[in-house]
Amino acid sequence: MSNFEKTALQCAKDINIALDNMLNVQFLGTISKNVPKKLVKAMRHGTLNGGKRMRPLLLRQAAEIFGIEAKHTIIAGAAIEMVHSYSLIHDDLPAMDDDDMRRGKKTVHKEFDEATAILAGDNLLTLAFEILASPNCHMDANLRLRLISELAKGAGASGMVGGQLRDLEGENKILSAKEIEIVQTMKTGALICSSVRMGAIIGLANENELFALTKFAQNAGRAFQLRDDILDEISTEIELGKATKKDAKSGKPTLVAQIGIEKAKQQLAQITEAALDALSPFGAKADALRASAKYFETRNI
Repeated sequence: MSNFEKTALQCAKDINIALDNMLNVQFLGTISKNVPKKLVKAMRHGTLNGGKRMRPLLLRQAAEIFGIEAKHTIIAGAAIEMVHSYSLIHDDLPAMDDDDMRRGKKTVHKEFDEATAILAGDNLLTLAFEILASPNCHMDANLRLRLISELAKGAGASGMVGGQLRDLEGENKILSAKEIEIVQTMKTGALICSSVRMGAIIGLANENELFALTKFAQNAGRAFQLRDDILDEISTEIELGKATKKDAKSGKPTLVAQIGIEKAKQQLAQITEAALDALSPFGAKADALRASAKYFETRNI
């Protein structure tokens, strides 16, 4: 097992423990004693049902460049994973991507019902900002505000939510390669970028350092999505744990569909190289982020 694999597994374990501790009636009941058990079960199904926890890992790796210990990034990492999980629950709904399987198991709206899935996603989103606002996340209130603002931007209209709408609109019109890039940058790349930037914020990065890490994250996010599109074309449903070739069937435009698998792989290599180049100011301190970028380029799931 490589150092990257060990680090990723440890991060996933830490985040899973944190999520398990937060997504229960006892924790949520500190606010209200009337939290519906069905809601909690649906949130847990959509969040604790697997997942590589790559976004919390990126946050952790960015913070480590500035000497921040992993334990000080767990709550912010859990918040990002809550937002990511909420987005998957909603993306799987019939009104969105209409998927029945996620990570090899039933999606939340299939395991429960559509209304419960919507509400489970809603609560994961709001809970993410609640835990970011807590002093348990960081003692500096101003820094917590920066984290909240960063995550809100990555998840909102100029980021993930806006990207999802653009993606849906793409079913009914032909998009150029540039327009597809914008969709990918918003839908997938924005939250990845926020993850890295939040780690940098926790590490008290200066403007130049934050700029370099943002450039890395933007390219890493594009690489992640492009590899996702390639895998959707070349993998089986069993390998990915979800339906494949959905974009082609629904008519959604992807760069792979426009330029083909081989050219997409070439572009993926170029984007990955751009991500790695952005980390040059940090020297060996950024090796962990470099390993993540290389993983994005070569992953099979």
